[in-house]
Amino acid sequence: MNWIKTQNNTVININEIPTLHIDVLRHEIMNEYRHNKRAIGFFGVKNRLFTVLADDFNSQILVSSAKFFEIKSYSSLTPDIPAFSMFEREFFEEFNIEPAGHPWLKPVRKIENYNFLKSDDEEVHEVAVGPIHAGIIEPGHFRFLCRGEFVENLEIQLGYQHRNIESLFLQRNKPLIHLAESVAGDTVIGHATAYCNALEALTNTNIPEKSQIIRAIALEMERIAVHIGDLGAVSNDIAYLMGTSVFGATRTLVINTLLEICGSRFARGLIRPGGVAFDIDQNLSDKIYSMLDSILTTVEIIIDSMFSSSSVLSRLDKTGIVSKETAHEIGLVGMAARASGVPLDIRADHPWGSYKTLNFEKIVMKSGDVYARTYIRYIEIKQSAQIIRDLLAKLPENADLLTQISKPLSPNSMVISLTEGWRGEIVHTVLTDEQGNISRYKIKDPSFNNWNGLALAVKGNGISDFPLCNKSFNLSYCGNDL
Repeated sequence: MNWIKTQNNTVININEIPTLHIDVLRHEIMNEYRHNKRAIGFFGVKNRLFTVLADDFNSQILVSSAKFFEIKSYSSLTPDIPAFSMFEREFFEEFNIEPAGHPWLKPVRKIENYNFLKSDDEEVHEVAVGPIHAGIIEPGHFRFLCRGEFVENLEIQLGYQHRNIESLFLQRNKPLIHLAESVAGDTVIGHATAYCNALEALTNTNIPEKSQIIRAIALEMERIAVHIGDLGAVSNDIAYLMGTSVFGATRTLVINTLLEICGSRFARGLIRPGGVAFDIDQNLSDKIYSMLDSILTTVEIIIDSMFSSSSVLSRLDKTGIVSKETAHEIGLVGMAARASGVPLDIRADHPWGSYKTLNFEKIVMKSGDVYARTYIRYIEIKQSAQIIRDLLAKLPENADLLTQISKPLSPNSMVISLTEGWRGEIVHTVLTDEQGNISRYKIKDPSFNNWNGLALAVKGNGISDFPLCNKSFNLSYCGNDL
């Protein structure tokens, strides 16, 4: 066997993972891609390259590896599988093993001496935006090549937020949950869930049923809050000021409810290894039900008005298109992928915790434009509200919330933890050494997959549509830079 098969949050022995010659591994990856697998991990540990593929149709994960201590280069996968581009660039940046033939071998996080694409065409001009922006956002640089008002190429340079956060997870006897909550500040619950699921798997810890339910409720509340906020941001970029005001105020109702649950509007401190630190009693349940009724009524009224407006539709429809074929080819994930017709959702494909008990249907649109990436948020808000209602109905009373983790981490082990954050697929892969210490902590935020989607979405559009395309993806700078 050239692969070991596992599942979400299931521990495997590192010694049982096949070790192939890198050329053989490349051949195996190509073969699995022909059978509808996709990459969710491609990273090195010392002198060993690990490859992790997802089999979404069978809820399985495939893992293999190759030694590279005597290898200076290998034949790049990217020309045949464009979804590997960022993975190979990151691996090259960390280990200096060249993917020969890679068409765009540029740094992922090292911003020094970055060479942008140039054009010799005198009719093409450059427009540079960032890394310092007019708004209060994280730093990133966008370099446009434009012919008149139309974008011929967009190159996105990130790396300004590089915190070396993966290495910080190697600290011993530290409360690493705070790091997990800080991977991406708008996805506290998503990353905290992935971290805790991985840790609990490595310690063979079963958390209480009520804690699983509360975690899922919080994750869906995070999804609702950010989606509503993004509807307001899109409204602002098209001068639909009623939406800007109302969606902004409505988002506050959701995050203030999280504040009532745990004392933080972003749910910091709620999810902890072994369960959750705060309960949802009957009083809080009633408040959540009431909040959901209120926000859905408001959102539906504004959405109906917004999408009945010809001026709104003229800005959203057929702007920033990413086709289904392109989305699949470059490996888009999450909401952006589903808006382009790619039916990928970890809650259904690799369910965990309370999601295993839900009758979950994936939401997919087809047009792949700003319209789809905006409207799908509205549909997902309604879906998440129903999920929360279903979960609240299952909440047991007077149940335990935390299981004390007393066992050490399983030695010589690997676990892959997948979570569907509001932006898309989150992957935390943890490896331990012979003493049971964490030897590698690899994180993949959905932004890692999707920044290239934004660059492709903008091509052929007017440069004035870039802010709108950008908002429709709403990607994380720090989630990519790590």
